[in-house]
Amino acid sequence: MSALPDSGAGQSATEVADKLALLRAALAETGAGAVRLRGADWFAWATAGGDAAVLQGADCGVAEVLVTRDDAVVLTDAIEAERLRQEQVPPGFTFHIAPWAETELRETYVLGAARGGAVLSDRPRNGNGNDEQPLPASLRLRRMVLQPSEHDRYRALGAEASAAMTATLRAARPHWTELDLAAAGAQALWRRGIQTALVLAAGGRRLQAFRHPVPTHETLGARAMLVFCARRHGLVASLSRAVAFGALTDDERNAEADLLQVEATGLDAVRPGQSLAAVYHAFEAAYRHANRPEAIREHHQGGIAGYQAREIVASPSTATGIETGMAFAFNPSFAGMKVEDTFLLGANGLENLTLDPAWPATTIQGRARPAWLEVPEHE
Repeated sequence: MSALPDSGAGQSATEVADKLALLRAALAETGAGAVRLRGADWFAWATAGGDAAVLQGADCGVAEVLVTRDDAVVLTDAIEAERLRQEQVPPGFTFHIAPWAETELRETYVLGAARGGAVLSDRPRNGNGNDEQPLPASLRLRRMVLQPSEHDRYRALGAEASAAMTATLRAARPHWTELDLAAAGAQALWRRGIQTALVLAAGGRRLQAFRHPVPTHETLGARAMLVFCARRHGLVASLSRAVAFGALTDDERNAEADLLQVEATGLDAVRPGQSLAAVYHAFEAAYRHANRPEAIREHHQGGIAGYQAREIVASPSTATGIETGMAFAFNPSFAGMKVEDTFLLGANGLENLTLDPAWPATTIQGRARPAWLEVPEHE
């Protein structure tokens, strides 16, 4: 991982100021005394891309952000403080540093900073006289509307994640195992300073059987799919690609064409003012039109992306409104194939953040969409 985002000190300062203003607006809205952000996702959001993660699988990192009306503080211990100060936390924050073995000092500090008011938290905990409350829905929604500096970081992430995907699948061979493919993909991401929030890999048999193919020792064979949820500076870019060793069959080509039409219908519904439920219903209608009405029940279709692979998954009743500045990752699928990219909704519509010009593509309703990579059998 690189250290602080390369978005420039001015951009970072503006972004941090805007984020702190949103957090303080939540304090004003609720009358609370402090906002406590425990999760690594919220830490990255508040610090303009700072990374509090050490144990990659953990939901929370080694530092928190505490915001009051008067201060913005990084809560951490003496093990992590100097590294975070030098490499991950931009100007605009003070530090409260406690000895690693005296965690109660952090709790005492938080209670004092809140001055008797309630503490809002992304992951509220109760007990020891500290009854925390969830963040207001208004703040959670504002997090999903990304700022221009976040757009820049997302574009850089998407370009490098898709390049890593292309390099991995062009190197893949039928005799590789799924674990070989996943390992090569993870290496390609880490070499680019990108964390592996998720890497899935399937060979021909398991690709037909499972929507979430956690890789195994099984050999790929004639077909393979690789899936990334690639994270850097807190943002997550999701994409899926497939390779065929040998030519696709007519049935596969027809299914691919049908799936891309399903996706196009869903993407066309992503417009400011629409609800996420409306996008779900567009997908549902498209599956029926493709004579595959059961497919929408076999796997979720994705939704709003950002500091989680899916901030919110589209469902028949998801009333969340779509706004310019939001990111989206949809993943319509049939048994044996899936299409997935991460898009940013701008003033001119959807921008594909994970499009690699080096990957084979076809144009569907004006958008370049990934096709299967077909590798001749003799290679």
